[in-house]
Amino acid sequence: MSKNKLNGKVVVITGASSGIGEAMAREYAAMGAKVVLGARQADKLEALCNEIKSNGGQAAWAATDVTKQEDCKRLIDTAIEAFGGIDVMICNAGISMRALFDDLDLSVLHRLMDVNFWGTVYCTKYALPYLQQSKGSLVGISSVAGIHGLPGRTGYSASKFAMTGFLETIRVENLKKGLHVMVACPGFTASNVRFSALTADGSQQGSTPREEGKMMTATEVAHIVARGIAKRKRLCLMEIEGRATHFVKKFAPGLVDKLFYYVMSKEPDSPFK
Repeated sequence: MSKNKLNGKVVVITGASSGIGEAMAREYAAMGAKVVLGARQADKLEALCNEIKSNGGQAAWAATDVTKQEDCKRLIDTAIEAFGGIDVMICNAGISMRALFDDLDLSVLHRLMDVNFWGTVYCTKYALPYLQQSKGSLVGISSVAGIHGLPGRTGYSASKFAMTGFLETIRVENLKKGLHVMVACPGFTASNVRFSALTADGSQQGSTPREEGKMMTATEVAHIVARGIAKRKRLCLMEIEGRATHFVKKFAPGLVDKLFYYVMSKEPDSPFK
């Protein structure tokens, strides 16, 4: 996309200290956006902001645990204090999981919902008046798991479906206010979210069962999301698997079930066979 599409826009990004969020911060600042970054790791945020500023960009940050309502409010307040408004709110912070529901401690599902769903709700609540004023964009970074249930990832799929339902309702409520709402669905992406995915007992798995070289890069995802914002798309599907899932599910949902089961059962150390 043309570099001036985000030029001068105030873009708030959660989960900005690593992975897709970090790539967005760098890429959008290079496009001329004023980026406001939130994540739990303050030292990484500060270093990233300093890097962006040293390269001639504009950036601000606030340590943000999206499961805490007051942290999300502080992130939005930081954007207003630094740049006077918000044009794009990207709810990117998220965690995953990998375990059969049979074996799962229910606290893991609560944790997934707190981060992936409630983090989106809290940030939207405080950013919405400013997005309505700017007729800006509200973006949720979902997943193919938010289109079809992903076996071994019950909490992840549930939280992403919940995010989608929430954002679609916000879109309908704001039809007369010029608000753009987009649900972005990357496929498997080479980012830290897989290494920190929770196992059945809530501990981090610490490794990924998938080959990094066959995944999208975080930078690729950042570019596709930027194009989606520029085109004010409703749904941003990024890989052939995601587009195929969305299409085939309409006509042969049972086939999609079988394909997902087959593919996920072939992962190394798959929790089911």
